[in-house]
Amino acid sequence: MIKDLRVLIVEDDFHVGRLHAGFVDAVPGFRALTPAPTAAQGLKAVHAEQPDLVLLDVYLPDASGLELLGNIDVDAMMLTAASDPESIRKALRRGALAYVVKPFAAGELQSRLRGYGRYRRLLAEPGNLTQGRLEAAWHALHPGDTAAGAKAASATEAAVLAALARDPGQSTAEVATSVGISRTTAQRYLSSLADAGTVTISLRYGSTGRPEHLYSAANRTGPQ
Repeated sequence: MIKDLRVLIVEDDFHVGRLHAGFVDAVPGFRALTPAPTAAQGLKAVHAEQPDLVLLDVYLPDASGLELLGNIDVDAMMLTAASDPESIRKALRRGALAYVVKPFAAGELQSRLRGYGRYRRLLAEPGNLTQGRLEAAWHALHPGDTAAGAKAASATEAAVLAALARDPGQSTAEVATSVGISRTTAQRYLSSLADAGTVTISLRYGSTGRPEHLYSAANRTGPQ
């Protein structure tokens, strides 16, 4: 089973923290940890829980979230009402992967989370990054930077979905062969469809080596 990405929310308002946790839990592949209401509790939770991602407010009762950002070695995004240029520049200098100004709709945060999931998958692929893969990872974190995300499903995407509908539980190589595209292209489409929740991912374990990812249309159940 693929492990969910664990998300720590550092937010002093109890109700907002719970609301954002609900937004996180609604995205497949993500799980919200118990929100931390102060910078001190956030720092403690980072060390104890070792989350994959921290969603951090600037305005905390005991310290600025920007101070906490500079003291943690973990991926972080800012979710805050602080919209002054200095706070934004400081957050980006200190490594924030995104800066989302409150109030925002659930879809805005969930789009960022899906992009973060794709970013993690791209960086988890073996070998050094090419410039193209680096650009893909960057655009995954900043979906508004490219018009590609707004385009309708392409003929290739439709062909990938049709192949999975005919035969769920295919590997990347099998999809590539079925559709007649390269393995790299198949992986790119499958990752994008997984981010959107259109396909699901399961694992196939062999006798040796790493488990293989299998892809199925989201309304179908493929082999486990």
